[in-house]
Amino acid sequence: MRSLDDGENPLKKQKRTSGQRQTTNATSFVEMGREFDADIRTPNLPVYRASTVLFDTLEEAKARVEASERGELGVSHYGTIGTPTTFALRDALARIEGAGHSCCAAIMPSGLMAITTLLLAYLKPGDHLLMTDSAYGPTRVFCKGTLSKLGVHTTWYDPTITPEKLEALMTPNTRMIFLESPGSYTFEIQDVPGICAMARRHGIMTAIDNAWGSPVFARPFGWGVDASVLPLTKYWSGHADVLMGAAVVREEHWLPLWRTVREMGICVGGDDAALILRGMRTIDVRMQRHQHNALEVAHWLERRPEVGVVLHPALPGHPQHALWKRDFKGSSGLFSFELRTHSEGRNPTSTQIAALCEGRRYFGIGYSWGGYESLIFPARIGSLRSVAPWQGGPLIRLHIGLEDPVDLIADLEEGFSAMAHAT
Repeated sequence: MRSLDDGENPLKKQKRTSGQRQTTNATSFVEMGREFDADIRTPNLPVYRASTVLFDTLEEAKARVEASERGELGVSHYGTIGTPTTFALRDALARIEGAGHSCCAAIMPSGLMAITTLLLAYLKPGDHLLMTDSAYGPTRVFCKGTLSKLGVHTTWYDPTITPEKLEALMTPNTRMIFLESPGSYTFEIQDVPGICAMARRHGIMTAIDNAWGSPVFARPFGWGVDASVLPLTKYWSGHADVLMGAAVVREEHWLPLWRTVREMGICVGGDDAALILRGMRTIDVRMQRHQHNALEVAHWLERRPEVGVVLHPALPGHPQHALWKRDFKGSSGLFSFELRTHSEGRNPTSTQIAALCEGRRYFGIGYSWGGYESLIFPARIGSLRSVAPWQGGPLIRLHIGLEDPVDLIADLEEGFSAMAHAT
């Protein structure tokens, strides 16, 4: 795949020159204001909004179509293929997520679409998929629904399984192993390098949902995966105001993904791509703050009498802390904690859980996460597990934002007080 800085693009459109003929008013409305060049440099790229791509010759149009079909970056014949804005984002994603590896990236309107498109690109009727039981909820819905209707069989596996035991679940038609580390809600860390090494020996593709770690703290291609799914909605954007996802794959896997994206007409607009590029500029400093704040809150929660266990991989007491320490460079703002049962052995009631979550000053109630703001939500995962159900008490998922952790702790303390007085 051609990179954006590979030199002058031989297919680059030559600029038209304005004629001197006086136009009518109607024509001037269409023609004027399209030929201005400004000799200035700005920190951010201009935002390109385009459906139509213009050519100087029919030969140029033909050459651009052929290059687009090959998935070459920076060459477009139609707005759905891309513009300089979306090409810049794709190039950045491939370079950052695939650091040190030859990778290609496709961008899509949501993180879920990135997951579903990746699965559709590489699985066909009769294939077998091994999917972690801790996967993102909508991923499970897609596998049990659309993917099943297409004749793809899914086997769910315990996220804490060893590579040797996972190998025993493979069949002759196993085509992909899908991972998520840490897992949704329960935050299990998988032995991704071990699983990928085992899969590679069998010629099986591996893919991971890399939502939690972000590119600052997780580099899955260094662990051996073939594909990484990024919910750009979350930390890449960082401001809770844009929806987008991406699938980054090793270059040898690029064409099936690109063809699926093209055949399904998947594309994003320049404005949204520009927002992701803007958020990317500050992701490193934001992630450091998310990490610091979340650990402050997590350590405080460990000392609370209302809390049974805090599910945060960076805490020494986490069951897979050693794996996290081996593979990750840091931790994000997302984790869960278990509410301790009452002395009579009863779990907190739904009314008490509502009292904890509702009416908080700094914690909003919301599903998405990865923005600057803190969130709180009960983790209802009964229907989201098949082979590794949660055995503990009620789980509360927190996303710790960029606020002062002193304020967040005080807000949660008020929540625990409200829970204690609820009936």
